[in-house]
Amino acid sequence: MSSTEERRFQVLRAIVADYVSTKEPIGSKTLVDRHNLGVSSATVRNDMAVLEAEGYITQTHTSSGRVPTDKGYRQFVDRISEVKPLSAAERRAILQFLESGVDLDDVLRRGVRLLAQLTRQVAVVQYPTLSSSSVRHLEVVALTPARLLLVLITDSGRVDQRIVELGDVLEDDDLVRLRDLLGNALSGKRLAAASIAVSELAEDAPEDLRDVVIRCATVLVETLVEHPEDRLVLGGTVNLTRNAADFEDLPGMPGSLRNVLEALEEQVVVLKLLAASQDAGRVTVRIGEETQVAEMRSTSVVSTGYGAAGTVFGGLGVLGPTRMDYPGTIASVATVARYIGEVLGER
Repeated sequence: MSSTEERRFQVLRAIVADYVSTKEPIGSKTLVDRHNLGVSSATVRNDMAVLEAEGYITQTHTSSGRVPTDKGYRQFVDRISEVKPLSAAERRAILQFLESGVDLDDVLRRGVRLLAQLTRQVAVVQYPTLSSSSVRHLEVVALTPARLLLVLITDSGRVDQRIVELGDVLEDDDLVRLRDLLGNALSGKRLAAASIAVSELAEDAPEDLRDVVIRCATVLVETLVEHPEDRLVLGGTVNLTRNAADFEDLPGMPGSLRNVLEALEEQVVVLKLLAASQDAGRVTVRIGEETQVAEMRSTSVVSTGYGAAGTVFGGLGVLGPTRMDYPGTIASVATVARYIGEVLGER
């Protein structure tokens, strides 16, 4: 990159930083006064004219100042060379807060609340997708001699409990045999494979246990199916209202706050935005039209995957106006995703 191109990027970066901070269109005099750009006001004006001609900034109808376009934000994000990490104290506080979660639901709710507070945006986390989860443990507990409690625990921290009515008394020795039979069939298997294994289990079960195995298998197959009603946790929606002006409709670009809120209610839309974020440790930023959702053309989505031991459980991210603190948001999303994965992976 030539020195002229680098200087123009520094001008663009200054415009983005000031606009994110002040919400006001930025003029050349403001840039010269606030930033040590090392060039004259005339040079800055010329650079701004070139940036505008190339589509990186635009002039608002109410001011002589300029604001970044989606293309300008994209150039800024692509050139972020250093994302300021959270401090050691901040990271320690996040981990301790998440570790205090009593179960999967609590951990995810805490993660969303933290992320919304850190970024002042809408935070969203996808429940662990069962297709990527494995059975960590199956516990079989006798509630009565003729009633069992099955507790299925996945490696993503999900816990499902189901009661099985046996219709007959099960002796203690047979309970041990049943526990071993089911555990050996399911332990360590991905849920799709576990569902097949438990379906086939009755065929090879000992004759005296076949009926109880069939009853348990029927319940377990239902447990191993996805739970579509538990797909997302959202937090911080109120943060959008603090920046309502950022969602005003532009010509040909529907993006009002009402449209954004309605789109958020469609979980399928949000899941689609998280779908590409299935690499833990790699943060994806989609700006404006890159979301490919008409109602969200005035928003940006910063997202990543979370998981443990090389397995991605689901997506996590924040949604807010394109005028956002991208370096800080990227750092917060990456940190919270990392610790949610660690906490769930250790349970």
